[in-house]
Amino acid sequence: MSTKKVYIRSFGCQMNEYDADKMADVMRAAEGYEPTSDPEQADLILFNTCSIREKAQEKVFSDLGRVKHLKSKGVLIGVGGCVASQEGAAIIERAPYVDVVFGPQTLHRLPELLQRRRDAARPQVDISFPEIEKFDHLPPAQVKGASAFVSIMEGCSKYCAYCVVPYTRGEEIHRPFDDVLVEVAGLADQGVKEVTLLGQNVNAYRGRMGDTAEIADFALLLEYVHEIPGIERIRYTTSHPNEFTQRLVDAYGRLPKLVNHLHLPVQHGSDRILMAMKRGYTTLEYKSTIRKLRAVRPDISLSTDFIVGYPGETEDDHARSLKLIEDIGYDASFSFVFSPRPGTPAANLHDDTPAERKLARLQQLQALLEGNVQRISASRVGTVQTILVEGPSRKDAAELMGRTECNRIVNFDGGPHSARLVGQLIDVSITEARPHSLRAEVHLPEAASTLAAQPTPA
Repeated sequence: MSTKKVYIRSFGCQMNEYDADKMADVMRAAEGYEPTSDPEQADLILFNTCSIREKAQEKVFSDLGRVKHLKSKGVLIGVGGCVASQEGAAIIERAPYVDVVFGPQTLHRLPELLQRRRDAARPQVDISFPEIEKFDHLPPAQVKGASAFVSIMEGCSKYCAYCVVPYTRGEEIHRPFDDVLVEVAGLADQGVKEVTLLGQNVNAYRGRMGDTAEIADFALLLEYVHEIPGIERIRYTTSHPNEFTQRLVDAYGRLPKLVNHLHLPVQHGSDRILMAMKRGYTTLEYKSTIRKLRAVRPDISLSTDFIVGYPGETEDDHARSLKLIEDIGYDASFSFVFSPRPGTPAANLHDDTPAERKLARLQQLQALLEGNVQRISASRVGTVQTILVEGPSRKDAAELMGRTECNRIVNFDGGPHSARLVGQLIDVSITEARPHSLRAEVHLPEAASTLAAQPTPA
């Protein structure tokens, strides 16, 4: 009997990447499905959707249209993620060939939903928000490399005026402290060296500790993860400036495994726009957090998010974003023109700024950010960087790629024993700065010699 195949296409944030992996784990454990990269070979097709960008719903239906013909072969089709949560049964009404619709909090129910679809001979929809149940029903992860994501909380309770997350993923739900540590320890036992802790508002984490009434904050969780044998690097995303406590700042002074990189979305440089967005902080407060952080990690790499063209944004407001970029010196950024999301307060705001003006502002902001990126990359030429080798380079399979602490991709020639370097932390000398990556040479030849002397893994 041939193995059943599942094709999963995921869009959006790292939370969705994590959820897509969990969908694969769930279907493998329940019904023996194995992943495939070819929808034509699949028995089950799942679209894990994101509703952050404009026209996200139309993108879903476009993707569905491209696989509709496979229904004649008996292929099952499911839609999950934030668009599924937002649209619910409306997806079935418009695309009646879809078999199941499920939200981010109900992906663990996929086998049950598919069985109900077979039994009842009609599509099934479950976009509810069951608390924490999802994590209690997920099978152990199958590790694919030396890095892994670990979701520590779901949802967000900030209700920023432009953001759809509280409506599609629900309010904040925090995983128990011990559960997170057990998962990380299990990953370390399988050879994972780097974990990325995930949450829509990850530094707001407040997890119950065992059977006690004590609650662990994010800084305490980082301290405990830091002590797990085998874990060499700790990342996290996405954080909120209002939750960046002094205890979290202090953690950067105490925890060397906490990488020298932080993604801290600011969204805008104008206090007037930040207030309209309901972000809850000023640029002065944001810059104060950065100053405190740089006091304990002077060379920390910073990335952020910017929204351009928010309703009511003036040229002066835009200029303040440009000034903030110059003041902070970001190493990278995600920046987008404002996209009204259905159901959010900002979707109803009057907006009379022409689209071409918004685009021009975005291009100006991105050019300034890109100048920072190129300058900072160039400053790393001639330095020694520790990278975690992830595998073959995406542009040249004969080479290897890894990632620095500051999240820069590094491509290099691993030599005759390159296969043994995968999954290892090694030192490399940066030789060249390219537009969005670095080139390097292996810094310590004796490291490769030592690896060469080791037996090849079974």
